[in-house]
Formats: sequence, structure tokens, C-alpha cells
Amino acid sequence: MPTVERPPLRKPEKTFYFKTSEHLLRIGREKATTLEELLKALRECPDSSIFQHTFRTLQEHHFIRQGFSNDFAHWSLSACHEPILAEQLASVDVREFTDIAGVRGRMVEIVEEFLQEHPRSTARAAHEPFYFCAADLVVLPTPFAPDTLPDFVDALRQVSLHSIHHHFIEARLRLKRMSNDFSNWLEQEVGLRDTALAIERIDIYTNTLEGVRQQIARIVGQALN
Repeated sequence: MPTVERPPLRKPEKTFYFKTSEHLLRIGREKATTLEELLKALRECPDSSIFQHTFRTLQEHHFIRQGFSNDFAHWSLSACHEPILAEQLASVDVREFTDIAGVRGRMVEIVEEFLQEHPRSTARAAHEPFYFCAADLVVLPTPFAPDTLPDFVDALRQVSLHSIHHHFIEARLRLKRMSNDFSNWLEQEVGLRDTALAIERIDIYTNTLEGVRQQIARIVGQALN
């Protein structure tokens, strides 16, 4: 049987510039001491607060394999002792959204429905208040700018986890699409559509950011073999 040769990899037309981001945390105006106040604050707080307590949570607790995926769910359990609500809020997958408005709307919907079904929980005082925070994003360059696939893998193994979060998770909001910077570059510049899709399927909720890094490197490495 003749050997089927894989077509040669296309040289990327554009360099991939690895960037990283830092967040300057600040306490916002909104505070909740009951679930009713949480609902009101969810409707009125700035987008940066929703981002901080959902997307950013994945970076701050990247080393935790189990537990709630956002701060609203954690507070609902630890301070309000509402495990059902906590599980419902934790079920929100940020990968399904390309803008903050969508995440906010889903959170509001969940709390509204819960309070309609459990009116006694509406004004019950929490064990401790929830302080809404926000963060000012500062994007910074890194020394890594690969223009070949092998160099891309080498850089991927060296950049910080902040950089992985920036390109893999935060990118959805920037691109306004259900994708990430790595998959976008691999598909558009290298023509590796299947590789891009495999990276997109990595579960960010059952992996640490280090685990995400290793999986991306493994998937891209398979394209080089």
C-alpha cells in the first residue's frame, strides 16, 4: 500500500505576538448583603465587575481543579447557604458568550428565577457581604514572537499563565467570536483547522491553566509529527 504523505505545513503569513495582561483591582460601589441586593447589583454594576467575578475568577483560581467557577456561585453557597442557587450560577459557562452583556443576562435570569421559586431567601441576611470589584486591564508585550510552528510551541511552554489566560480565555471578548487567539492563528495563518478545533474543545473547567498549556502544546506538537 503506498504511503500517504501529509502536505507540508504552511509558513505563517503573520507572526504570533504573545502578550500578557495585568489587572489593577479596585472595589466598586455595589455591595450585597442579601440575594435581593445581589440581583439589583448584578443588573446595575459595570461590565468590568461582571468580568472580574466570572472570567477573571478562572485565572485567580487556576490551580483549583474542583470548586465553583465564579465568585457569585461561591458567595451564594458560603455566605447565603444556598447550594441550589450556587450550582445554577456555577453552571454558567463563559465559553458560551462573546460579550459581558450575555454573561450578565444569564446571571440575572438565574437569580430572578431562584428568588421567584424561593421567596423566603430574598431578604435573608448573608453571613458576610459580597463586595463587587472591578479591574483595569493593562495589556503588555512579551519577548516571544514566533513566526514558525516549532517556535510557537517553544514560546507557549515559556510564557506566563497570565499570557495563556489572555490569549485563551479573554480573547473571546476581544474577538467577539467563539474562539481564542491560538486557534484563530493556527487556522488562519497555518491552515490547521482540525488543530484549531481540537484546542477550542479543551475544557477550561476541568483543567488548570497549566493543564491547558500542556494540552495546547501536545495538540500542536501532533501537527508537527
